[in-house]
Amino acid sequence: MDKKIGIIVQDLEMKQIVVDLYPTEVKNGSIYIELLEPENIEYQGFEMSKKGIDVLIARSGAYRFAKDKALVPVIRLEMTSIDILKALKKAKTFHKEMVVVLWDGINFDFNEWKDLIDANVKVKFFSERSEIEDIVESFSKQKKQVVILGGVIVTQLAADKGMDSIFINATTDSIREIITFASKTIDAIYEEKYRAEMLKTILEGVHDAVLTVDIKGIIKTCNDRVIALHGKKIDKPIGRELASTFPSLMFMMDILNGSKEIVNQIMTFDDITAVVSVSRIYVGKEIVAVVFTLRDITKLQKLEKHIRVELNKKGLVAKYCFEDMKVFDADMVKVIDKAKRLGLDENTVVIYGDSGTGKEMVAQGIHSISRRRDEPFVAINCGAISENLLESELFGYEEGAFTGARKGGKPGLFELAHGGTIFLDEINSISKNLQVKLLRIVEEKEVMRLGSDYVIPLDVRIVAAANEDLRKMIAEGEFRSDLFYRLSILEITIPPLRKRKGDIIPLFCQFLEDMNVDINKFPVTSEIELKLLSYDWPGNVRELKNIARRYSIFGEIDLANNKLNTPIIDETISIGNTIDLKELNKIVERKIINMLSASGMSKTDIADMLGISRTALWKKLKET
Repeated sequence: MDKKIGIIVQDLEMKQIVVDLYPTEVKNGSIYIELLEPENIEYQGFEMSKKGIDVLIARSGAYRFAKDKALVPVIRLEMTSIDILKALKKAKTFHKEMVVVLWDGINFDFNEWKDLIDANVKVKFFSERSEIEDIVESFSKQKKQVVILGGVIVTQLAADKGMDSIFINATTDSIREIITFASKTIDAIYEEKYRAEMLKTILEGVHDAVLTVDIKGIIKTCNDRVIALHGKKIDKPIGRELASTFPSLMFMMDILNGSKEIVNQIMTFDDITAVVSVSRIYVGKEIVAVVFTLRDITKLQKLEKHIRVELNKKGLVAKYCFEDMKVFDADMVKVIDKAKRLGLDENTVVIYGDSGTGKEMVAQGIHSISRRRDEPFVAINCGAISENLLESELFGYEEGAFTGARKGGKPGLFELAHGGTIFLDEINSISKNLQVKLLRIVEEKEVMRLGSDYVIPLDVRIVAAANEDLRKMIAEGEFRSDLFYRLSILEITIPPLRKRKGDIIPLFCQFLEDMNVDINKFPVTSEIELKLLSYDWPGNVRELKNIARRYSIFGEIDLANNKLNTPIIDETISIGNTIDLKELNKIVERKIINMLSASGMSKTDIADMLGISRTALWKKLKET
């Protein structure tokens, strides 16, 4: 917390004392000094308080005028008896009668000190500035026999009349003490503001209506929710009477007068059904106030819904790390080692590999080893969702952005991934239109919801996966080169299962172990191993896991049914019935699509193999 103390000094000597005591503070401006301007004494404190100071120190007349007009607290640098005695000691050297002229707000009784000072001393007090002139004037005819002691105005008037004078200056100890006190005052003011602001923030941040009333029925605290529930605008309810401001809440006074406190009671008033609590506040054993809290049940239901959404967000986490991946093949070990190094970097990554090779597991491993490990991991398969739906899922939308848009809008996956990692699987399948929008997110680190007119800044690491060669797609005009170079800062390729045969048998055995298969009942014989190693595994690890699941049920390895040339039509069509060729074609299409999908092929691969667009394939999937 920066502190700035202002001080009006009486003369250059006093200023030098402050500078000598606090050279650093004066130099950096945390202590701001001004010389007293006698002709502007009434307004100097006010004008000085507008210069960013937290408190103002002033003496005598300067304090008197500043305390009522300054915009900050004013602390009085008192003229102490020690200050006056030191000035009297100096005045004795004149060998004249000494006249001390003091503001009547100064507590000084010379009779207490006269035994210490062997001199003729008179003490005159004034309350108004005009009285100073009268006092000084009354001694002007004796100017050769007297010396005048006082503040700046007193000594200046005496000097104007040719009279000897001594300025009663503040001692070093007095100045040190008052500046220390001023610093503590600033701390106390800050603490009070902090507490007040914290209380205000808490009251406005809670979902309850909160109202506090003292024993006289005066409102002491009240947040906006109380006013909103009351149903009419009430300006500044704090300090007003409860009876005239919120008459329906007068039952609070019964609690003050000894009635039983209310705890989580469902009550209806002002057409509101709510959960209400009313408790007494004690200072020691004395009841000083009562606090009322109310929660609208409708709002409680909305809050519960919001909490569920927030808890669902917590599910956006990586389930796997590199330690969970069972890797045995030498080539695959090198791939994982490279992936670990990529995880420690912050750049975008593209993972290449056939469907079913474990691209998402590697992406989760990269996230889990990175500095973002405790933040969200959000994954989406870009090839499994239509273009329009994918756009709204990625970027989110505002309420009313399109027909059927959820009330209140919806955050996109990029927003949910803020601070963490987003995994874009099958990025090779997104349209040119979405590629342009994705490029902006990668470049600008910000997203704009559909139907919105403002951008949301993002801190997201992108890990993408492709089951096609993006460079080949660029050459064919299917993928933007600028997006490719933004994404492919780091690359990694996961070999297909058929090229890492060292993983096949260990993974198969691991899958059986995870399924709690009795190895004595279903042993992995050399014949089974030969079958597994001889197969091409077009569906890769995903297909291997399915084969292990079948083996755990039937105890046999039947790879023939997984081959693409197996019969695809097994529906029985009665010869006696009329054959609907369109229906027959649908059956054929459905079987082919299901078979290709089961083999682990992506939607893009299936569309290419069938010679149709992804849109056409999407329509056929909906029909089936």
